[in-house]
Parts: sequence; structure tokens; C-alpha cells
Amino acid sequence: MSVAEPRRIVLFRHAKADWPQVNDHERPLAERGRKDAAVAGRRLADSGIPLDLALCSTAVRTRETWKLAVHELPHRPKTVYEERIYEASPGELIALLNETPDDVHSVILIGHNPGVHALTDILTDAAGSEAHERMTRRGFPASSFAVLTFDGSWKSLEPAVATLTDYWAPEE
Repeated sequence: MSVAEPRRIVLFRHAKADWPQVNDHERPLAERGRKDAAVAGRRLADSGIPLDLALCSTAVRTRETWKLAVHELPHRPKTVYEERIYEASPGELIALLNETPDDVHSVILIGHNPGVHALTDILTDAAGSEAHERMTRRGFPASSFAVLTFDGSWKSLEPAVATLTDYWAPEE
């Protein structure tokens, strides 16, 4: 693959979590979250984005979200459960994405807010686009995802180099 070919990043916030008496990392999905994760997976499948690699937080709710969403996809990408995603800042997430091998074309990162929303804002300059308008109205609720493209190698990913091409959030 040429590094001149555009790369794609899907930033996917975990589905709605329950609040049982467990530590935050161990929180499971709520019933609504299980439904929305599958719907998000179907929406990703409908988008036709061929995913090469999934980077998923090790938190229970992100692993459950990904398990339900990936079941809806026509192709299961290689999945890496990455503890550095949990509670990561946008800069830490960029550093993690910078480690992606250049033979990977499309990555989905399943993580948490505020990091996922902030990363979308930092990587893109999308003001005025339809996707940006939808994201501004909705925020980045549980189960939502943003699709970004950029040119160059993964090592060149930095603030304001990507374009927000799609945004989806479940119905309220």
C-alpha cells in the first residue's frame, strides 16, 4: 500500500454502560447499550468501510460493545485490546495511532469520552460540514462514531490533518 493512499479512522465510543457496584473499568453494558452496540455495528457494515485493525480499550463496556458490533460486520478485523486507551488523553490516543503499521489502511478505535470526542475535534477541521453539524447538535453520545480520513503514514497523524467524512449516533 502506498502511504499516499488515504487512511481511515473510525472513532467509536462504547455503548451505554450500567452503573453496578463495581470499579469503573469493570462496568458492563446496560440493556440499552447492548441494543445500540448491535445497531452501530449494522450502521458500520452499511457504510462499507473495510476495517483492517480494531484497537479496543480493555474496559468491560468497550470489549462488550466491540463484541456486539463486530458480529454485524461482513469481515472481522484483527483486534488488539489496548489498556492505554482507557482514560487516555487525545495526545495519548494520537501516539497510539502513530504506532499503526503502514500496511494497515483503516483502523477503528473503540474507546471512551471525553477522549474520543476530543480526538475527533483535534484531528479534524470540519466546521461547516454536514457531519460536523450533526456532531455539534448531538455531541458524542454512547454508541456514536466518527469517520475520519487523512493522507500520509500513520506516523504523520497529528492535529488538524484529517477530514471528518461521516458521523453517526443512535436515536435517542
